[in-house]
Amino acid sequence: MNETAAGRPGRTSGSLREAWVALAGLSAVFLFEMLDNSILNVALPVIGRELHASTTALQWVTGAYAVVFGGMMLAFGAIADRFGRRRIMLIGLVLLGVASLATAVVTTAEQLIAVRAAMGVAAAMTTPGSMALAFRLFDEDGLRVRALTLISTVGLVGLAIGPTAGGLALAIVPWQVLLLVNVPVAVLAFLGVRSGVAADDPAGLHRDPLDVPGMLLGTATIVLALLAPTLFVDEGAGSWAPWTATAATAATASCFVLRERLARHPLLDLKLLALPLVSSGLAYKAAAGLATAGLGYLVTLQLQLDWGWPPALAAIGMLPQVVVLIAGSAFVNPFVRRVGLDRAAWTSTAAVVAGLAVYGLLGRFGYLWVAIALVLVAAGMRVVGVVAGLNVVRGLPENRTTIGTALVDTASEVTSGTGIAITGTILATVFTGDIATSHWSARQTGEFHQAVTIAGLTLTTVAAALVGWGIARTRHAAGGRAATPIDGTVPPGRLTPPPRTEPRDRPRHR
Repeated sequence: MNETAAGRPGRTSGSLREAWVALAGLSAVFLFEMLDNSILNVALPVIGRELHASTTALQWVTGAYAVVFGGMMLAFGAIADRFGRRRIMLIGLVLLGVASLATAVVTTAEQLIAVRAAMGVAAAMTTPGSMALAFRLFDEDGLRVRALTLISTVGLVGLAIGPTAGGLALAIVPWQVLLLVNVPVAVLAFLGVRSGVAADDPAGLHRDPLDVPGMLLGTATIVLALLAPTLFVDEGAGSWAPWTATAATAATASCFVLRERLARHPLLDLKLLALPLVSSGLAYKAAAGLATAGLGYLVTLQLQLDWGWPPALAAIGMLPQVVVLIAGSAFVNPFVRRVGLDRAAWTSTAAVVAGLAVYGLLGRFGYLWVAIALVLVAAGMRVVGVVAGLNVVRGLPENRTTIGTALVDTASEVTSGTGIAITGTILATVFTGDIATSHWSARQTGEFHQAVTIAGLTLTTVAAALVGWGIARTRHAAGGRAATPIDGTVPPGRLTPPPRTEPRDRPRHR
């Protein structure tokens, strides 16, 4: 190991302390992603009054960010793998700072939506590269897990305290301050990445021409895939709009696949998706995103509408999940060291699916079962959020790591939307009347419980199938061997650890 700091080209760190500047910057990037929407949601009523915004406009204040962010991640992942992950991230952080500053002069809802869309572009430029840059700071998988755990913990703390901090701040400051807080976060991230992360090595990039038609088709596919679930929830399965969006999603997805199969230099080489570690990691993230979104949506409705809890008490009811997400960081690395990356990935995802199954079968019988479901899901998410993405990066050629992490984030975004869409559609089909009414009849309560069971078990079945697929792909990658702990120790019953190939040892894909 070189004694030079990781910030210099070609050098890696032997400890987290050596790379603290870079980790501070990358943690700030993830903090922005987690904090942004959660802190803004509490201000939507105030924004609606001050900007005279309609319900649809308010929906797009948050929706514009999510759709642009999800839709452009693949494109910017491909751009970063060609022109430099660090360079694209720094440009994105500058855009984030400028867009956040523009909040101070916003006077209409349309202007705020435009600002939020610009922030979505900035997030698409910064988020996929964060895991790729953290990965290259270290040679050891153990240090990589610890680094990603640290980065995700910072973001989860922001996610947990964002709504509370935002609500308290609104009592003394204008709502614009909630977005202006992104400016110091962007500055911290810029300085940390600029000073602590080495400039991209040209040998780790590739110079294939950009697949512009592929970028457009890929972006359109993801945008439509994110819009369709929203339309199902808002307008119901009886409306033509969500089905039209779904058909358009299928059409653009088919065109995208055809384009990528025929293009000489595709945006996304579909052969990469067949790599065992890549396909298994994406399957785990998709399963976790599907289950987590569905559970969060159902629990929110149950606590406030079925049981009649006020919003403050409902927020307290979600505390088991928040506590596990934050406190669980201390257990991620020991767990992964004990069982290995591959086994940690599928067992943690299985915990998420088990939590959803517990809720679907038993959640209506009392809060204890809801709390157990929340804890299982949070514990699983705490691990799979680190190791599934890391497995994807480990399984890719070195010059394709950023688009790989973009795929991880895209899989999570799309399946989260799909989970809410499936849940909302089942509720709309089974529940009669207005679900938002303050008092349900006994029949409506029974319909809600029936819908919860159907939705929970439907999502559990789909998520479990994804976990099964991921396990099969992991076993294919290991040739049927048991996973090796990341510290290289030999598990019981094993004579020698199997050889492990790092991405830098594989021939670069051209």
